[in-house]
Amino acid sequence: MLWSLLTAFVVAGIHGVATAASTAGPAACVTFDINWNLLAFGFNGKDYNAGTQDTWGSSSPPTDITTQGRPPFDSPNTTCYLAQFFNAIYVLNADNSSPSSIYIYDVAKASWSKQSVDAGTFDPTNFAAILDHDTNVFYSYSGADLFSLDMQSQTAAISSAIPWKEVQKPDLSTDSDGTTTPGANTAGYQPVMALAQNHVHFLGVPGLAAGNAKIFVIHFSFMQPTPQFYGTAFPDTHGKTASFFLDAGVQQEFAFIPDDGSATYVINVESNTTKTLTGPPQQDPFASYSASTSALVQLTPGGQVAFLAYDPNTTTSGGTWATISKLPSALGSASSSGTSSAGGSTPTGNTTSSSSGKNSSSGSPSGSSSGSSNNNSGAVSGVRLGAGIFLAAGMALFGMLAM
Repeated sequence: MLWSLLTAFVVAGIHGVATAASTAGPAACVTFDINWNLLAFGFNGKDYNAGTQDTWGSSSPPTDITTQGRPPFDSPNTTCYLAQFFNAIYVLNADNSSPSSIYIYDVAKASWSKQSVDAGTFDPTNFAAILDHDTNVFYSYSGADLFSLDMQSQTAAISSAIPWKEVQKPDLSTDSDGTTTPGANTAGYQPVMALAQNHVHFLGVPGLAAGNAKIFVIHFSFMQPTPQFYGTAFPDTHGKTASFFLDAGVQQEFAFIPDDGSATYVINVESNTTKTLTGPPQQDPFASYSASTSALVQLTPGGQVAFLAYDPNTTTSGGTWATISKLPSALGSASSSGTSSAGGSTPTGNTTSSSSGKNSSSGSPSGSSSGSSNNNSGAVSGVRLGAGIFLAAGMALFGMLAM
């Protein structure tokens, strides 16, 4: 009887720890520099340059770029963004002790600095964000409000705090009557934000017809009242996104991966069309994504990194994902903080990635960058997971001794 009871406690304990470990995104992050080298940050206390896509299958190790001033990478759901004009990487939600701060990595100087931020009414523990390509301004959805934060031309922190500013309460209504209603249809929305042509695309909006997005035009600070259809009925559900960069100009395409990992949809905002590619190898709703000009990269909370090669001119469907074994696993890079902050949204309804042009949607004025963001509850930590298993084993041993 005692053994049965203790066995039940052990199983429940292991299940509880495993559940906690699976309900948050990676504390590590991956992104690219302007030469399309894959940069991996927060991999077991180290940062790496894995080189360009043609070297990812080689047996040579990545270059260790770990240096002083880096963030601790101790908070789940860390996100990294490339500022393409400045070859700088902005890292959000990487410091559990200072959740609103932004860390800046100057690629050319291989140096870190920490930028203080005035959060105001912005919630740094619950948001999704994109970094606009042309303006170098973050746009974020938090608490049913749209916020902006201007990074100007920063490749290093400045002495004064920079502020999150409220832009507007977005209209996420799904009707097509052409009227704008601030704050409409935002209740409970877990944001899925994507960037292309200096427009923010909101996917997974409640009640939105499959294959549609609601669009915010950055340069005119204008929320298009009617949804835009992109040619294929990709599901109206929560998922993650990443924008494909161009060597010059603003992004024209972004990838959308639903939480169930059933497919990878690539939406082209110039032609208003959608390609259906192979879903990622790990069907993990808490994975994060980044993209270059020719690859979509997945990082799972378990630390695995894989990529899907992509050519906008020749890739029309399918595709094969491959593991980037050149990088070590990032497992355990989330420290034992025991808390979860968020840079995006939870699976129920999200995340993202830049260059210049005009969006053909609804004929609105036009105007792109990268990032992924996800805000998920729970915590992922190798230390916590190990402690939970150790506790469960101890309880099992006690049960056997008590028999």
